[in-house]
Amino acid sequence: MGKVSQIRGSKLPAVLRSVADALRVARAELSKARLLARAWCETIDECDRETCAVSLTRRALEALSAALGISPAICPSLAFDTEALDEPASALAHSIGETAARLPILEALHLVTSLYPVLLPTRERGERGAFYTPPALVNRLLDQAEEEGLDWRSARVLDPAAGGGTFLFHAAHRMIAALGDCEPAFALSHVGTRLAGFELDPLAARLAQGALEIALADIATRAGRAAPAIVTACDTLEADPEPVFDLVVGNPPYGRVSLPSRLRERYARGLYGHANLYGVFTDAALRWTKPGGLIAFLTPTSFLGGQYYSALRSLLAKEAPPVAIDFVHARRGVFEDVLQETLLAVYVNGAEPRRAQIHYLTVASETEAGIARNGTIGLPSDHAMPWLAPRTPEHSRLIARAETMTHRLVDWGYGVSTGPLVWNRFKGQLRDRAGGKGVHPLIWAEAVTADGQFAYRARKKNHAPYFKLEAGDGWLLVEAPCILVQRTTAKEQARRLIAAELRQEFIDAHGGVVVENHLNMVRATGSAKVPAAVVAALLNSRVVDDLFRCISGSVAVSAFELEALPLPPPRSIQALERLVTAGAPRDRIEAECSRLYGEPA
Repeated sequence: MGKVSQIRGSKLPAVLRSVADALRVARAELSKARLLARAWCETIDECDRETCAVSLTRRALEALSAALGISPAICPSLAFDTEALDEPASALAHSIGETAARLPILEALHLVTSLYPVLLPTRERGERGAFYTPPALVNRLLDQAEEEGLDWRSARVLDPAAGGGTFLFHAAHRMIAALGDCEPAFALSHVGTRLAGFELDPLAARLAQGALEIALADIATRAGRAAPAIVTACDTLEADPEPVFDLVVGNPPYGRVSLPSRLRERYARGLYGHANLYGVFTDAALRWTKPGGLIAFLTPTSFLGGQYYSALRSLLAKEAPPVAIDFVHARRGVFEDVLQETLLAVYVNGAEPRRAQIHYLTVASETEAGIARNGTIGLPSDHAMPWLAPRTPEHSRLIARAETMTHRLVDWGYGVSTGPLVWNRFKGQLRDRAGGKGVHPLIWAEAVTADGQFAYRARKKNHAPYFKLEAGDGWLLVEAPCILVQRTTAKEQARRLIAAELRQEFIDAHGGVVVENHLNMVRATGSAKVPAAVVAALLNSRVVDDLFRCISGSVAVSAFELEALPLPPPRSIQALERLVTAGAPRDRIEAECSRLYGEPA
């Protein structure tokens, strides 16, 4: 008996390797087929692209269902009319479905249903916010909900932006697994009464329901009937909410939206300025969740900072504070066409604010992710202010120190405003040469060099070096010194904060300057307590750049975020002032800035 066990044990690694190899081959084949499908759709007129995308996706789901041996009667939602595909496209759809059948069912369904948004025109896809969620993130978000006490045996679950139904597939499987041994008809009915999805796009809703029927085909076959209707085609934002769900989960659409006046009034409590769809969906989710229930969303990180999301932050802190946040770092290609930084967050409706656990989630593929603990986040006393959150494990100590710092730029005697000139509204007043009444240097963002120096220049296309003031343009003239900070940077840059001192000597030599809109101006509001050169040095330091990354979730460097930066008290920066005044080497200045924030040099 022991000998048999030994033989079986020795073969097990080889069997596992064989299975892994087969999955790897199937995924590679499917990836190539999806690229072919995308290339095929690019040859089709944009007006017909949606129709073709639906046809190919539906046909691929039918092929997947057939390859799994599922009776068409179990998947009635796939029996709807679509445009006929030509022979090569039909063969491609069939190949995609058959190849997907070699993968785990939930992964297969994600890869097939996500064909639909991938095949849409890029602009239309962006306008709809149609970016489906990889299984690795779906599983992680549902795991987070479980860690916060969600009971799959009884929980009612809603995805208010169901898309291809990925969250619903996974939730349904967890519900059935939690029920254990029971009659198939009972389990199927149980899922039907406790799981719901809303989707604005009726075609996506139909495909998602069909995919759910495939996901539940095993138990539905044993029950002798198809899965119940779970996905409803409707506008979540227009629907009258019922606060009955234990979990509202999903990946809401992103992007600015112009709301009708009635909806803007309905969701006014979470709006400041323009509306972003994911912020509005977050407000809607609060209305569908019962007291003590959870909201678990994948969203951009941008709501953590920036003035446009101040009302949303206040709303969440008051109504449903966060208990867990994962910052997502995905390798290229996992999120097709998505450029924004993203996070997973879980909120508890009606809870008291507490420190939320932060994780750093590294997504290696559609199905695999690594997790590292990343410290915690405590909400500021003024909930509208940016929420400081460590973006990497190395930031945790910095955040802990920054949370104790009560000074801001206003306490140093400075305020922040945006460069007043929007140049393309004044094209006729741009000048290539100095001379003449009212002609002054025009300061562009390129004047702030990467190493934090001011270099008057205008070398880029359309960047004239001078500007002529006309009658009534006096508000454009800057006559006092300031620190210039670039307004648009990228997270991939070595530094997000790039600042330079604009000295009084330069301004006086030209009778004033005009500053373009892509620069922030940090200016003394009265008697400054800290010299401008010291402010510039601190803003250019590595430690403050790291701190800013823990505030900012977008490519913009806004005045609001700069004014929210935690700073040491003015009396503590004498040593830094001496170094800056003496022209000390950069490494010594960096070391002193780090010391001020309790960081090693």
